[in-house]
Amino acid sequence: MIRDDNTRILYKNRWKREFLSKLKSLLFYILIVLVAVMIVLPFIWMLSTSFKGTEAIRTIPIKWIPEHPTWDNYIKIFNLSSYNFWRAGYNSFFLATTCTIVSVFSATMAAYVFAKIEFKGREKLFMVYLATMMIPATVIMIPNYTILNQLNLLDTFTGLILMSLNNTFGVFLMRQAMMGIHNAYLEAARMDGASLPQIFFKIMIPMSKPTLSTLILMNFMGSWNSYLQPLLVLSSNDKQTLQLVLATLNGQLKGKENVTMAGAVISILPIVIVYIMVQKYIDQGLEIGGIKG
Repeated sequence: MIRDDNTRILYKNRWKREFLSKLKSLLFYILIVLVAVMIVLPFIWMLSTSFKGTEAIRTIPIKWIPEHPTWDNYIKIFNLSSYNFWRAGYNSFFLATTCTIVSVFSATMAAYVFAKIEFKGREKLFMVYLATMMIPATVIMIPNYTILNQLNLLDTFTGLILMSLNNTFGVFLMRQAMMGIHNAYLEAARMDGASLPQIFFKIMIPMSKPTLSTLILMNFMGSWNSYLQPLLVLSSNDKQTLQLVLATLNGQLKGKENVTMAGAVISILPIVIVYIMVQKYIDQGLEIGGIKG
C-alpha cells in the first residue's frame, strides 16, 4: 500500500514537471512569435503601402492586401524632378561596395597581425585598440569633419571611404576566427617557403571564410544604411545617397507616403540580395567569432 502511494506521488510529481516544462516551452514560442510579428509587421505594411493609391493608404480599417495594386509609386519615385533616384541608388551601391571592400580588407589584415604575428606588446596594443569601441561615434564626428575639411575631402566619396578604414569590431571578429586556425598550417607554409602575404591570402582568408562572409554582410548593411556620415560629408545633389534622398523626400512628399514607401522597398533590396548570397555562412561565422580565442 505504501509502495502504491509512493508510486502515485512520484507519478504526480513527474506529471507536474512535464506539464510545467511544456507550459514554459509554449509560452516561449508564443513570445517568439509575438516578437517576430512585431518585427515583420512594419515591413509588410511598407510593402503593402508601396502598391496602394493615395486614397487607399488612409482607409480604415487598414487593408493589408491592396484591392487595386499599382506600380505607379515606383514609376513616380524614379521620375522625381528634384532628385535623380537612379543616381542616388548608384551612389549608395558604389559607396557601400567600396567601403565594405576597404573596411573588410583592412580589418582582416590587422586581425592577421594581432592573431598570428608575435611582437612585443601585441596584447596590450590590441586591448588599447579594442577600447576605442567604447567611444561613441558622435564624439568623433566633429574631429572627422575638421580633418576632412583640412584635407579638402568634404563633398567627396574619398572622404567617406577613408572614414571606413576604422573597423574595430571587424578586427576583433576576424582575430577571434584566425586564432582558431592551428599554427601548424602556418608553420608548414613557412617550411615550403611561403611569404606572409601568401599565407594571408592562401591560408588565413580561405579558412576564415564563414566569419569573413558575416563581416562582409555586416559592413555592407552598415554602409548602405549609413545616414549621419554621408550627411556630414556630402552636400551636392548629384552625390546624395539613397538614405539622404529618402529622408528629404519624407519631408517633401507629405501625404504621399505610398511613394516614400516604394523608395524604402527599393532601398532594402540590395541588403536582401547580399544576405541571400552569404546567409549560409552567417550562423557559422558568428559562432566561430564568438567562441574561439
